[in-house]
Amino acid sequence: MTKQATTYRKNFSLIIIFLILISITFIIALIVSYYLNAKYVENEFASKKIDVQEQTVKPYGNFFNNTIPQITSYQGFMDSTAAARYTDSVFRNYDFVKRIVFYDVQIGNQKNGVIIKNNLGISINAMYQYWQKNGRAQGIRIWNTTSEPDFELMATKLGNYIAQTDTLRGSTADEIFRTFYDIKHDKISYSNILRREDVKIIRELQRHPNSTSYSKQNMMTFFLDPYLLKIKNTHKELYQEVTLQPVVYDPPDNPSGTMVTEVTLPGAFSDYKLYFRSAPNYLNAEINRRFMPIGALVLLIYCFLVLIGWLIYRNLSVNVKLFKLQYDFINNFTHEFKTPVSVIKIAGSNLSGDSELTERQRKQYGRILNEEADKLNELMNKLLSFTQLENKSIDIKREQIDVEHFVKSYIETFRIKYPDFKISFAFGKVDTFYTDPVLLGSVFQNLIENAYKYSHPHKKELAIHVGSNKRNIVFSFRDRGIGIQKDELTNVFKKFYRIENQYNQNGSVGLGLAFCKELVNFMDGEIIVNSKVKEGSEFIVTLPYEN
Repeated sequence: MTKQATTYRKNFSLIIIFLILISITFIIALIVSYYLNAKYVENEFASKKIDVQEQTVKPYGNFFNNTIPQITSYQGFMDSTAAARYTDSVFRNYDFVKRIVFYDVQIGNQKNGVIIKNNLGISINAMYQYWQKNGRAQGIRIWNTTSEPDFELMATKLGNYIAQTDTLRGSTADEIFRTFYDIKHDKISYSNILRREDVKIIRELQRHPNSTSYSKQNMMTFFLDPYLLKIKNTHKELYQEVTLQPVVYDPPDNPSGTMVTEVTLPGAFSDYKLYFRSAPNYLNAEINRRFMPIGALVLLIYCFLVLIGWLIYRNLSVNVKLFKLQYDFINNFTHEFKTPVSVIKIAGSNLSGDSELTERQRKQYGRILNEEADKLNELMNKLLSFTQLENKSIDIKREQIDVEHFVKSYIETFRIKYPDFKISFAFGKVDTFYTDPVLLGSVFQNLIENAYKYSHPHKKELAIHVGSNKRNIVFSFRDRGIGIQKDELTNVFKKFYRIENQYNQNGSVGLGLAFCKELVNFMDGEIIVNSKVKEGSEFIVTLPYEN
């Protein structure tokens, strides 16, 4: 029957599948996020033009909604001086206003005016034209007022309003806009808004056709140049070029992939539009810029998942190694127990047998029982001591030690135990120091035992040197054994670890060097190893002086 190998179950293929899956997900996430980001930029290209339009025509909106209605505040009594001041402020604040015509209007029973109804006439009392020169308003009076289509149109609207408006209620916004505003291509005409009382006064004049009284009214016509508008490209990341073009502008053929869009301007500029254009590489640069933080975030998530996979893999590897160490420890420990137990059982069987034993045989079996019992006891004590060291359940009992006498006693013991073991020693300027002799003795015993065990049969040599280094005492154990491979040096002090070679069959359970390291650490010291394969190893133990 084939013996089934005992192994720790692991499935690294799941980790590989996991890494492949998250890698594919990462690539798909990058592609999808880039595609969505590109679509988002394209949508913004089509929609953000409104922002550019609003910022570009904002001065025009302020001019139309706030500056022009200021004429009404004069209630028809604006003269040429006031008109000059007003136009000067307009020219300074609004570059797109090219020229202004001011009409000082009279409404009354005049035969030379524009007759509306019931002999009520609207005529030009004075007419002035203003323009900008060297940053200041320049003006001139126009004497020939016979043909003024802008005035005639506004006068007609005004006359209809006077004749038809209901003075018992206020005028609606639509009525005011239709009567007192006239917006045409690059031109706005405006008349100050009449109050109900003003309309009543003018109607009273109609009932007295022979009266020479009249009512004053102000009108202005603003001539605008749309090309003087300052285009404010508030989204330079989207629009490479923004130009002002007529609505009928037919652009030339654009290169393949070039994005274009347009938006019409409002009011007096309605015959013009803002034309937006961006080359493919210009938009691609913006897409890539916006994609970078998204890609970085996706990459961060990917790295986090890879880290999780690596931690799982490392955990599996640690569990495999731990299982192997524990499994080897159980096998080795069982083997170590099995040998003395078997010897004890054989010796006990012989002692309890029916055959008569000589005195010599009886003593021999007794000695065997004692030796094997000592081996078992030593093994159990080592494991127990190791556990106590790990749990910090023992105390250091410091005593003054004569270093030379202490070392020589252990050397003599091992020379008697192993006659073929050549041990030499040398001392520096060290006489005595304070430490626990039992713990230090365990270190000596394990290191000397290891030096003998892992040496060639005909080259069992050990050199012990004791010296000092600043406030520390240094013990060096140099053998000429088999040596330790470089990749094994970090593992020799691990619990239950055994080097895989023919020498690990010499009764080792992987506790000797781990026990030494725990002892040295417990005594606030340090142990290191230097080794070369087939040349030997050197273990250096450094302990502090205790005064």
